[in-house]
Amino acid sequence: MKRFFLLILSLWRQQIKLYFIAALVGAIIGVLILAPSYDYVDSQIHSDSATSSIEYMVGQFKELLKGNVFQSNLIIFYAEIGAMLGLLTIGIYSFLHKRLVHIEHLKVELNKHIPTLIMQGEGPLLEFKSTFRWDIEQSRTNRQLEGVVLKSLAGFLNSTHGGTLLIGVADNGEIIGLENDYQTLKKQNQDGFEQVIMTAIAANLGADLCSQVSILFHVIDNKTICRLIVAPAARPVFITQNNSPKLYVRTGGATRDLNIQEALEFAPIRWKRV
Repeated sequence: MKRFFLLILSLWRQQIKLYFIAALVGAIIGVLILAPSYDYVDSQIHSDSATSSIEYMVGQFKELLKGNVFQSNLIIFYAEIGAMLGLLTIGIYSFLHKRLVHIEHLKVELNKHIPTLIMQGEGPLLEFKSTFRWDIEQSRTNRQLEGVVLKSLAGFLNSTHGGTLLIGVADNGEIIGLENDYQTLKKQNQDGFEQVIMTAIAANLGADLCSQVSILFHVIDNKTICRLIVAPAARPVFITQNNSPKLYVRTGGATRDLNIQEALEFAPIRWKRV
């Protein structure tokens, strides 16, 4: 558990470093650009001679290098304004970048032909699951099977490129369908199935990750299958088992959990911010 917190602390440090740099750059811009701009406008209002804004700001910068601080009472103010603008800019950029990456990922996945995709077989970006909670061998509901699906989703979320999970397809590519899974639901249709999946993701992986998983349904051979398109997560995704958090990743055509040492090495590289 101690090493788990060290891993989280390492990632937090990267995040804090990124925002610190953004605030510092913003503060410098505030001092070197915003403050001289204010002085320039004020000087032109109270002056009969016109001076180029570039010349004025270059002159102010030279004075600053000499140690002659201009409008010292406003320096801190504009440094604070610049820092806030820097933080706001990095926040907006991070949000828009995340959304654009997600949209591009969806566009690529939606262009794929499902039967052709299934024929390719399982791999680093594709996995099949026969059911979500219906135990085929015992012909009954088995909620433990949900954990198997969640592990696969966590593996894709933790990977660099995400992936696709098809539920209702056997390992050999045989179309099983969702009809048996529907029988385990209160609302026995596609909407009910989607609600159950999203609830499981929110409860076990994190509500913020629901937006990273897009759910579609396809009918093949008169059987319905569920297609989960998973985008890479912006943070490590853990699953708690036996009171111990585990980090799952996709390796080849399988999903496996990393030991502590592997997780400590993998996470800072996977979620490197700067």
